Amino acid sequence: MNVKQFVKQYREEWEQLEQSVTILHKRSKKITSADIHQFQRLYQKAAQHLSYSQTYFPEEDVTQYLNELVSKSHNLLYKDQISSLKQIQHFFSTTFIHLLLDQWKFVIIAMFLFMMGALASYISVLQDPLHMYSILPADLAHSIDPNSLGINDGEIDGPTMSAAIMTNNIQVAILAFAGGVTFGVGTIYVLISNGILVGALAALYWHYGKAYDFWAYIVPHGMIELTAIFIAGGAGLLMGYKLLVPGHFSRNYQLKLQAKRSVQLLLGTIPLFVIAGLIEGYITPSAISLEAKYFVAVITVIGLTAYILIGKVLRKAQAPDHHRTNWRDFD
Repeated sequence: MNVKQFVKQYREEWEQLEQSVTILHKRSKKITSADIHQFQRLYQKAAQHLSYSQTYFPEEDVTQYLNELVSKSHNLLYKDQISSLKQIQHFFSTTFIHLLLDQWKFVIIAMFLFMMGALASYISVLQDPLHMYSILPADLAHSIDPNSLGINDGEIDGPTMSAAIMTNNIQVAILAFAGGVTFGVGTIYVLISNGILVGALAALYWHYGKAYDFWAYIVPHGMIELTAIFIAGGAGLLMGYKLLVPGHFSRNYQLKLQAKRSVQLLLGTIPLFVIAGLIEGYITPSAISLEAKYFVAVITVIGLTAYILIGKVLRKAQAPDHHRTNWRDFD
């Protein structure tokens, strides 16, 4: 059978399994032996369906959907009671990394859109610094003085600044994510407009011979901050794409499914924004050398890379055996 026939034939059973998972997880009603028996039966069939789908439709949305459904069912079956702390640990060590690795293409597209805006504004201001006044908001354009960069180092209120920065960055991420419901148009706008801001500032400081200083104040927190924004933007683009191209599912169903994945990706960026905010509030404005600030940036890149690589290795090591059901048992 083709993928459309496959989804049509078994979709009702998958929805029943989702309902069973919700009932058993929330215990919203008295659980009977019949409920447990139905859950086990549907779970076993879904595992078989997943194995079949992995064999014949490895690149289709239905395979990813079944993988998540079987994983949720497996966790409920074999990890009935886990503490909130363990749930949080599992989310950041496993769930978030899995989603990020599965949707990395959208994160790369988000980065490309940001860079496209940054490059365009950088070239424009590089040709004529006065273009800055038509590109940047008026209050920001008039408040920038490249020659004053670093003058107030060590005098800024770290906690207040850090909290304000975290709030602003999380708002940008939420806007990038929420733009997905506009079929991704809002997300594209947020990414490009933020890229334009950074590109224009970079070109202006280059004109004043302050490029080395400028990036020393940007990259320590920027590497983590931009990564988080790209992830949030990728989540919005994912949702927008699935709404635009729903495949074998309805748009309403894709919205519910992809919104959940996208929200999880967005939640996974919160620690990144916290770290970036702390760096920007305490280290960036501190009275340390520019070289030390670049060193902090290198450390953040190494940390991010290690986090993703370790998560990727753990993902392979934790490949659940229950997904390997023989597809010949499918029928």
